[in-house]
Parts: sequence; structure tokens; C-alpha cells
Amino acid sequence: MMGECGKFKQRDRRRGGFIGALAIAVLFGLTGPGWAQQLTPIPLVQTQGLDIAAGTVTLPLHHGRMPGGEAVWFVVLDTDDAATAERLGINWSPKLANAGGGALRNAAPGPNGARSFDVGTVDFSPARRVVPGAGDNPFPPQAAEPGSRGDDDYTPLFRDTVTGHIFNAPVVAYGVEADALDRFCDATPDYGQVHDKVVRICPRDGAVTLKLTAGFSHGNPIVYISTEASNAGVAALEGATYTPALADIESGLDDAPASAVEPIFVVVNGATGAGNPARQGLVSALTDGLAPLNIVGDIPGFGNGYSPLWDAHPIVWSDQAIAGRDRVLLRDGNQIAPLASRGALTGPGGRAVGAEGVIVNCPVIAHLR
Repeated sequence: MMGECGKFKQRDRRRGGFIGALAIAVLFGLTGPGWAQQLTPIPLVQTQGLDIAAGTVTLPLHHGRMPGGEAVWFVVLDTDDAATAERLGINWSPKLANAGGGALRNAAPGPNGARSFDVGTVDFSPARRVVPGAGDNPFPPQAAEPGSRGDDDYTPLFRDTVTGHIFNAPVVAYGVEADALDRFCDATPDYGQVHDKVVRICPRDGAVTLKLTAGFSHGNPIVYISTEASNAGVAALEGATYTPALADIESGLDDAPASAVEPIFVVVNGATGAGNPARQGLVSALTDGLAPLNIVGDIPGFGNGYSPLWDAHPIVWSDQAIAGRDRVLLRDGNQIAPLASRGALTGPGGRAVGAEGVIVNCPVIAHLR
């Protein structure tokens, strides 16, 4: 596992501009154009509240224990079994059945409905630190240190030891008892104890409120949560947990039979300007302070290839496309191949559009219409 992590770090040094840009973009969340607030959200998972204007979702908070007795607080958002997904009110992701190796840990049913995890700890005590690049080049960042770090065995994916089903269950607090977390039911959380996406956490209510990010899938606006990343710099800038075990998820497979991933297309240099209806991408996010509006593939209800494990694919408008004023707002991954075939879109440096080897855990919460 550590060897794989080292491989991704080497790739980051070669392609640092994209890695930094991808992560910075997520900081903008739902900030931006009013379409998100004007549309009706259609939740894909059971929630206790979905506030598009605030850019938050409130979810059931689950409790578990480690072998040493440490408390584990988590949300459950995806599973590989359709019947279980329907029963629990979470996303069905058949691709999760292809996850394995170090990207999985085990969890058994425990007393009072709690889960008993075999391995995997998360340290939420580090202070998240992000220093953008100087001047007109905010990425790659000068410094990017995650605010939470999983150990080599931590992964949000666990296999139920009784049913064998796989679940996506990001940890939002670790090693803190309920009475200590209940102090945050009516107060700002201590981010030395909880995930940076947490807005409110309240075990006595059985609820946690998390920040959302906006994007598109098959032409539809969506909102999702970014909770873990396989790269430390990306995790730092996303406010996600650095999870080296996710590097065991094979990148670049897209919808191949053995794939556990779904691609996310990240526009690097889309149109800018807060009032421009075509605005999109990392440059716009950094200059206009608005959401980058990334494009993902299938989500539940839109295709059968949904996975919360997103495989980063950066896309760049060519100089010719920019000069010809051909940049448009991309809302569907199916737009990309035709544009790439005529040279309007490429990967960074003019190479072919493809995976960058960074896996981000992004459970989808809702689409909007």
C-alpha cells in the first residue's frame, strides 16, 4: 500500500498544477450562480434535511467501536447491494463490489446497533493549512496540509462480516464520546475532533450536518459530499480526510467490468466572469469565487455505472477553442469525446484526456430539476 501511495506522490510532482487546482476548486462548494437555489432537489439518499441555499445536508449519524474501545462516528451513503440500499435509503453502487485489497476493512454488527470495526483510525487533530501559489498562479499551492489523516488501514469502505455486502461509510469523528460531541449540538464544532465538512454534529439527535459541493451529471445539476482523497494535497484543499488506502483502487478503468470507479471531469480553463452563463472550471473558481461545476458520469437513477469513488480526469480547452470563442458550459460527460476528437479539449499539456490517478470519495446526495 505504501508503495502505491509513493507512486501517486511522484505523479503529483509531475502534474502538480492539476492536483492543486482540483483540490482548491472543491473549497468553493455551492457558492455561485443562483440556479442551484432556484431548482428543486430530488434526494437520492434518506436525509434529515437538505438545504440547497446553505449548501448543507443533514444525515443520520451512526456509531461504532474499535477493538480498543475507541468511538467511531460515521455516515452510511452507499452499498453494493440493491435490496439493502432500498431498505436503508442509501445509494446503490454495484461497482463497489469491485473494491478490494487495502481499500476495504471489515465491520461486524455490534451491541445496540453499533458497528465493530477491525482496523483503521482517523486523526482529526491536525490543523488544516492551505497556502495558494503566489500571484497569478494560485496552484499548485505553496503548502497543503490535511486537517484529518487516516492511518494506513483506514478506508471509508467496509465489508459487513455477516452479509458480505460493501458499504461506503465516511468517518466524521473518532475517539470522542457522545457527551463530548453533544456540546456541538448548539455550537461550532471543534475541528480538532471532527471532519472539516461537519457543520453541526449531535449524537443525542442522531444527526450530523455536512457541507455540499455542486456539479453536473448527464446534464442535471447535482450535489455531493467529498469526504476522502487518496492524495494528501487534494485532501488538504478539499477539507477531506487523507486516506492513502484509497490508492489501492485501480484508476483509469472507467466502466470496464472490473471497475470500482466513475470518472469526474474537471474543467481547468473554462470561461470566467460571474455573470457569464458559460462560466465553469478551476480558473473561474479561483478568479470569480464561484463553484467549478465539475462533471461526473452516472449517478443513481441516471445510468447503471454509479460509484462514489471518483477518478479525476482534467480537461483543458485548447488555444484554438478559446480564440474561436467555442467554450461552452459542459454539463454532460458525453460532450467531451466529440470536442476532444476535433481538438477543442485535451488533457493538461496537450495530452489525451485521461485519469490522473487520484481517487476521491464523493457520495451523491441529490440531483436538481
